[in-house]
Amino acid sequence: MPSSLRKIFAISTLALPLGLAGCHHIAFPSYPAAYREFAYVTSGSSNTVAVLDLVYLRQDRVLQVGRNPTGMAANPILNEVYAVNTDSDSVSVIDTTKNEVAATIGVHHKPYFIEVSPDGKRAYVPNTGSNTVSVIDLDKRREIAAAATGEGPGVARIAPDNHTLVVSNRVAGSVSIYSITDSDKQPLQFRAAFSGCPGATDIAIAANNPAEPTSGSKAFIACSGGHQVMDIWLAASPDSWRGRQDATMQHDQLLALLDVGKTPTHLALKPDQGEVFSTNFDSNSISEISTWTNEVTGTYIVGTNPSRAIISRDDSSLWVTNFGADNVTLYSINDGRLITGIRTGSHPDALAFCICDNKDEHLLLVVDSGSGDVAVIRNQQNLPPSLFTMLSAGSHPNDIVVKSVKAK
Repeated sequence: MPSSLRKIFAISTLALPLGLAGCHHIAFPSYPAAYREFAYVTSGSSNTVAVLDLVYLRQDRVLQVGRNPTGMAANPILNEVYAVNTDSDSVSVIDTTKNEVAATIGVHHKPYFIEVSPDGKRAYVPNTGSNTVSVIDLDKRREIAAAATGEGPGVARIAPDNHTLVVSNRVAGSVSIYSITDSDKQPLQFRAAFSGCPGATDIAIAANNPAEPTSGSKAFIACSGGHQVMDIWLAASPDSWRGRQDATMQHDQLLALLDVGKTPTHLALKPDQGEVFSTNFDSNSISEISTWTNEVTGTYIVGTNPSRAIISRDDSSLWVTNFGADNVTLYSINDGRLITGIRTGSHPDALAFCICDNKDEHLLLVVDSGSGDVAVIRNQQNLPPSLFTMLSAGSHPNDIVVKSVKAK
């Protein structure tokens, strides 16, 4: 079972220096002189965040944070990333212009995950040990409220309209839904709960109409204690075209329990929001779900114990980490077939693309939770993908985020 899933359930290397690596290496893109890009990796056993320079492909520095850092998130507006310290009941704020810890925000017991709002003003942290979700004001850098959840909340996701928060409750096997308000006194208003999703973990939310987010959306929740994905309609705004046409769409509704493989651990949503893929850890497969028809359109064998997945910006490619096989596989969504497999370090889990100055996602970063490193895979057009180097990430790395900045 992957480290990410174990922590939700229980809440409980060497670098290869390449002097010529980076933006000046053959076939790599050139960046503007002031461009900087870094990957941030939480190291659970080291109580650190490793900062990896993605322009020169080297470790930049190691930041001391709280005990057992797990989940991470990047602020889409501010030059900040956040690390959740599970055993310190806190969140570390990292200033990405200086690459230093700027603040520490206290939350409640055993936080694991963090979600940042699209406007960059708030963050939501489920506290697994206290059955609450903390609301953080990121400008004031403090918790402003904590709302009750079901037992053992693990993951929180914001709907595209920034008006709904969905929280999965792993122990209760349920999902809690809240309306997001502008009030600091009551920033979350409980709206609905749905049971029947054993081991509820990861969440993906697709807008019903990406051009009009307020017309409603659908939440897909991985029921990791079984073999299903829960599909919930999230209420449309009464002021939207859908809300005006059909009053029943103004209410949250359970749409379906979709059979996928055993132990779905992670959900990857296509950028066009037409399909979501589940990684089925104990079935060695992925399942493709249509967000329009609410159906599983196919299940495909990919490798031993697939843990997490990520989809390219152009919707064509799905990368999957195979936790039990120490490799990552590339699946062509357009062709419906496996393209290749690439060896990584031990127990690959979390993964991310480089931002690459909005170029071509030419680097895929794979966090190896067993060997304590990050496999850097070259992923360029007209070249077969290949392992380029390994960067040290510390003992038992958990999560990764990428952030770019323009140096002054």
